Amino acid sequence: MWSRGAASDPADANVLTGQLGGTVSQPFHVIAKPTGAVCNLACRYCFFLSKAALYPDSAFRMPESVLEAYISQTIGSQLGREVPIAWQGGEPTLMGIGFYRQAVELERKHAGAGTTILNSIQTNGTLIDDDWCRFLVEHQFLVGLSLDGPPSAHDAYRLDRAGRPTSARVVRAARLLAERGVDFNVLCTVHAANADRPVEIYRYFRDDIGARFIQFIPIVERVTPQTARAAEPGWGDRRGPGALYTQSGSGVTGRSVKPLQWGRFLSRVFDEWVRHDVGRVYVQLFDVALGLWLGQPSSLCIFAETCGRAPALEHNGDLYSCDHFVEPKYLLGNILEKPIPDLLASAKQVSFGLAKSATLPKQCRECGVLFACRGECPRNRFIVAPTGEDGLNYLCAGYKAFFQHIGPAMRFMASELSAGRPPANVMRWLASGQEAASAGRSAIGRNEPCPCGSGKRYKHCHGS
Repeated sequence: MWSRGAASDPADANVLTGQLGGTVSQPFHVIAKPTGAVCNLACRYCFFLSKAALYPDSAFRMPESVLEAYISQTIGSQLGREVPIAWQGGEPTLMGIGFYRQAVELERKHAGAGTTILNSIQTNGTLIDDDWCRFLVEHQFLVGLSLDGPPSAHDAYRLDRAGRPTSARVVRAARLLAERGVDFNVLCTVHAANADRPVEIYRYFRDDIGARFIQFIPIVERVTPQTARAAEPGWGDRRGPGALYTQSGSGVTGRSVKPLQWGRFLSRVFDEWVRHDVGRVYVQLFDVALGLWLGQPSSLCIFAETCGRAPALEHNGDLYSCDHFVEPKYLLGNILEKPIPDLLASAKQVSFGLAKSATLPKQCRECGVLFACRGECPRNRFIVAPTGEDGLNYLCAGYKAFFQHIGPAMRFMASELSAGRPPANVMRWLASGQEAASAGRSAIGRNEPCPCGSGKRYKHCHGS
């Protein structure tokens, strides 16, 4: 989960000692799934519900042996004073508060003096009540709340198992978390039902929900010609052996966001945020982008040069290369048999991580925004580049338009930070009209198409 605008600190890196010999020092962040794929919702775009097919005879509850191994191994391999413990699903609140009380006790048992445990939990919010809020406040859990916008956007795909809408229950949870003083951020997936409503969605979170920390994640559901028809009703509707969703195919479902649609969404939200809310509302992608313009390594794995630092831990102790690659071929092993640091330093995982950079097509290697994008997430790199090379990111056009669009403002904010001044000064800079002069000196011609993807000429759009 996002750590509220904080970039990763190399001093807090974990030490991985594994089959490659020697010691590998790099940060890692394990996403633990104590209920596996079990959830009380059946969101139409959820790729993870089908992972239940991997464990057909399981009760899908993390036993104490796995829980203690996860906590002790994570704490024991941490060099820094702050140790992240992340809970996700499925729906992790299905484990009940008692499970997390036990987890907190184990954290106290294994954490040394001066160590701070940073617990986070990603939830659909439908089970949040006063008891949960008291626990979350007491133990300072950071909560990620999944919400896709107002009811018409959220309820398009986020339904319960009876096919009923869930937005009212999630909004109730947001109100309760805010009233009880629980730290939370909103995680919004962007898909066919909300991608053309960027400013409305953002203002809804800011004004109606009162969110001050927001994440946006694109929905890209890959399909093959053979699975396309079966996929459309929703991977969440598919059960039983053979129904496992895998990262394969060069097509996408109708629920998926389109490349330029994604770029426009981010650009429009950025325009609203950069003119009104810098320093008041924090959008994860914008925070990370500012770090990139400052020359810092990405604190978000999708924009890192290599990957493999965010493995997924299943309820039974199986560790997979990534949350998006919980598939048999990406199984690294079980933490009851080999500790997490050894599994992450294995030749298999190192190869998985390095492949992100090694397989970039020429179009990416020569791109002016490679420093920011780095080819994005490998799960989305499944289309053929104009050169005929495989591995171009499906969302490439959108990301390129977005990063080009935010360049002038990012350069200004980076210069302000470097000079010891607040980046919020960008709002006054934009209001003064100085952006236009900066844009005029960019590499984009005034009669060229605007990189935001609007279809207008640059001079009639963001160059006006």
